[in-house]
Amino acid sequence: MVRLLKWLVLVMGIACVAIGAVHLALGIGSVPGEGSAGATVDSRERFYGAVFLGYGLAWIWAARQSPVPSTAVRWLAGIFLLGGAGRLLSLAVHGRPQWFQLVLTVIELALPWLYFRLSTADEKAVAGAAGRDR
Repeated sequence: MVRLLKWLVLVMGIACVAIGAVHLALGIGSVPGEGSAGATVDSRERFYGAVFLGYGLAWIWAARQSPVPSTAVRWLAGIFLLGGAGRLLSLAVHGRPQWFQLVLTVIELALPWLYFRLSTADEKAVAGAAGRDR
């Protein structure tokens, strides 16, 4: 469980940094099915890309801690879940988006629960090892 947690936290961080960097660099051109939406939307997309890149760095920071901090994992996973909830709200208000956005919605609603479940694995392992060393 500990190795899975560390691997998933690191992969999430790397993925978010990569996605954020692409959105920062390409702006609205990074959004499937969008084309051109004007300077205001492009500016917002690039800003959110930078924020998402920073979010990914927070995941990487958590992955590099020993033990991986469960509180940080739960907060970061909760933010990810909130993003999925935002997509559901958009679906309810505006209808179906481009198909890839639906795939992302499923990932954003399902994956956080795995992180919540695994979040304490490393801390428990360290506490158990410390108890055995006494």
